[in-house]
Amino acid sequence: MKTIVYPGTFDPITNGHIDLVERASRLFDKIVLGIATSQRKGPLFDIDERIKLASDALSHVPNVEILGFDYLLVNFVKDCKADAIMRGLRAVSDFEYEFQLANMNRALSPNVESVFLTPAERFSYISSSLVREISSLNGDVSKFVPPNVAAALNEKFKR
Repeated sequence: MKTIVYPGTFDPITNGHIDLVERASRLFDKIVLGIATSQRKGPLFDIDERIKLASDALSHVPNVEILGFDYLLVNFVKDCKADAIMRGLRAVSDFEYEFQLANMNRALSPNVESVFLTPAERFSYISSSLVREISSLNGDVSKFVPPNVAAALNEKFKR
């Protein structure tokens, strides 16, 4: 059984993230969406909220499991008995950073591979940080996130 971990803060999960999970679900037996607590980034949603939003948004994908974690990614991957780490590449600008992370993860855990997927072109410009910013300025993010996330953002920013 091939398992892959898709890590991130998912603050919040976007249609681009969902597209990547759907693509991976056809390639791997199991996808673990690993939601990092990432206090350093100061997330808008707490870990429980992000897990709930992702669980609801991905309920149609039967081979995905959503877990929170707050420790070194390669150790989380080992705990999940996963074969690889999945990362999304939206643009060439993502590659350099992701390449550095992949090499560091390989140095820390030589048996853990990294796999890169690209989202559909219509999602290639979406990021959680842009979604948060647009929503905080009273913009409509409904075409970038699932309905449950749009509602949660509206609630966070009290609209």
